Amino acid sequence: METVDVLIIGAGAAGMMCAIEAAKRGRSVLVVEHAAAPGEKIRISGGGRCNFTNIHASPKNFLSQNPHFCISALSRYRPRDFITMVEAHGIAYHEKTLGQLFCDGSATQIIAMLRGEMERYGAALRLGTTVGRIGKTEAGFSVILSDGEIACSSLVVACGGKSIPKMGATGFGYEIAGQFGLRIVETRPALVPLTFDPNTLERLKPLTGIAVEEARVGCGKTSFSEAILFTHRGISGPAILQISSYWREGGEIEIAMLPSVDVFEALRAARSRNGRQAVQTALAEHLPKKLAQVLAQQFGLAGNMADLPDKALRKVADAVNGWRVKPAGSEGYRTAEVTLGGVDTRDLDSKTMQAKTVLGLYFVGEVVDVTGWLGGYNFQWAWASGWSAGQNA
Repeated sequence: METVDVLIIGAGAAGMMCAIEAAKRGRSVLVVEHAAAPGEKIRISGGGRCNFTNIHASPKNFLSQNPHFCISALSRYRPRDFITMVEAHGIAYHEKTLGQLFCDGSATQIIAMLRGEMERYGAALRLGTTVGRIGKTEAGFSVILSDGEIACSSLVVACGGKSIPKMGATGFGYEIAGQFGLRIVETRPALVPLTFDPNTLERLKPLTGIAVEEARVGCGKTSFSEAILFTHRGISGPAILQISSYWREGGEIEIAMLPSVDVFEALRAARSRNGRQAVQTALAEHLPKKLAQVLAQQFGLAGNMADLPDKALRKVADAVNGWRVKPAGSEGYRTAEVTLGGVDTRDLDSKTMQAKTVLGLYFVGEVVDVTGWLGGYNFQWAWASGWSAGQNA
């Protein structure tokens, strides 16, 4: 039987980071990956440029049933630590907005960097390898792989969540957790576009492809100010993806399309300047022309603004900055960037990522109930949790 100190299931961001750190400590490490290439989610992230971290990453940017769990890992492996590795490999990068760091070139540079670090310290990578039965032994674990059986003293589960199944994502990590008695926080798609019911879709059909660059989208006490995009299924864009992690079925979201503009006063001023102007023309000074037309049609506001009372202008203003809509659902795991929920943090040690009741069993990355905002935060959790496990596995 083949034997290694550390067997890591999953060659994504967290798995490869864990492999590097464990191998640095002189541990023999094998990473197994069922896909034909490592780091597939890294490759497609950030439009192919990989939003590899966020310089502002802190615990407040993460969702979990235990919001304190992520503090230890994030405080010990910070964005600057990963940036140092990126710079050491000569990878050029830039800050886009809101602290988001992207490669100037291709995301494959990050994958090559991680593979290079693994090779440097002697961590092995085996692709196209599936995992079967996992058993607990006195010395650790025995694992049946598609190419044979392997024994290890530490087993690290880094196989991600359910998001983007076309890339091979499954719930296998949750099955392993369940096998060893760990609890699972209910999972759901996160950072995902929201969908509308047929009636709303029909009403908004002319807006497909229209974007509003500086909208504010809220749900409960949480709101995000970024772009929104109308789609043929509903609504997307960064602000919508962000709020999707907080929204629940049956609930409403509220959208302000011009949060920095007092729309009522702007319309009144436009009426004073040119009463013969149509309301959609006045709105088009601030919003995309098509959106202004749809809003005017929705309220039956034809004719000159001089003929419109304040009450009508107030209705338009409320629609622009107080649009309350109840999504029918989300696009699901098919397009979700991450999975909300996962292995219950009550069953993990926050410093080592080890299962409290199963010595030698670790869970890192997306499989854990820690989910970041859009903008490089989930990669930072992958690096930090993988690093933490790598110091101990």
